[in-house]
Amino acid sequence: MTQIGQGSTEFRVELPSVGTTVTLAWAALTDVGHRREVNEDSLLAAPPLFAVADGMGGHSAGDVASGAVVTRLAELSGTLVAEAESIDRALALAVEDMAQGVGVTDQGTGTTVTGVALALVSDNASWIVYNIGDSRVYQLTGGILEQITNDHSVVQELVDAGRITREEADVHPHGNIITRAVGFHEPPIPDYRIVPLLAGMRILICSDGLTKELTSYGIRHFLLEKKLAQDAVAAMVEAALENGGRDNVTAIVVDVLAVEPYETPEA
Repeated sequence: MTQIGQGSTEFRVELPSVGTTVTLAWAALTDVGHRREVNEDSLLAAPPLFAVADGMGGHSAGDVASGAVVTRLAELSGTLVAEAESIDRALALAVEDMAQGVGVTDQGTGTTVTGVALALVSDNASWIVYNIGDSRVYQLTGGILEQITNDHSVVQELVDAGRITREEADVHPHGNIITRAVGFHEPPIPDYRIVPLLAGMRILICSDGLTKELTSYGIRHFLLEKKLAQDAVAAMVEAALENGGRDNVTAIVVDVLAVEPYETPEA
């Protein structure tokens, strides 16, 4: 498990080129769960990027893969904003790093990755949402919870084809089989989506160890009930562990506290 970045209760990002100041708060938490010996999840919480990676390949191999991804993405931290092209480059370099990792087998290793990056799109502060695999990004705005990412998984394809219902997908025996990953000797191909940055919105980034144990109703409940990001992640991870903790559990909550006009410093 690799964790890069710490939580923050208030972090201002000044974007004078578009006349905007964004204030964020966030918290992150990961747990090995009750049934796994190794935590193969990794996370990044360092603006302008936030990410969760859920490694696969068994024991140290999965940890190598997820760690490689967040480490390369972390090289973009410290800048004001990020771009899809820089995320693409970081993921490609992470695949090269995986090949050199200890514990990687001939079958290879891989990881999911999902998250958000603060970006400028058409001169507006926005989130770039990126995703490979079945870790997820949710958005809570005005009390409405929306899953922003689309799972790259066998069961999601069955749902999209109308062969099974969403409820059946939650208990399907092939629920762990994903159709896209970072690694396994394949070029990483993320899905991207642009989401407007709005004051009051709350973003949840999580591995499937959380969504296996909590329904959308449960996730919405905790995101609404817990006003502080650190309390929200703690409550959700605790609930996931109480409901079985069958996998590693990782969650990041990012709050947009304010989106305001940029004020030019006085001379």
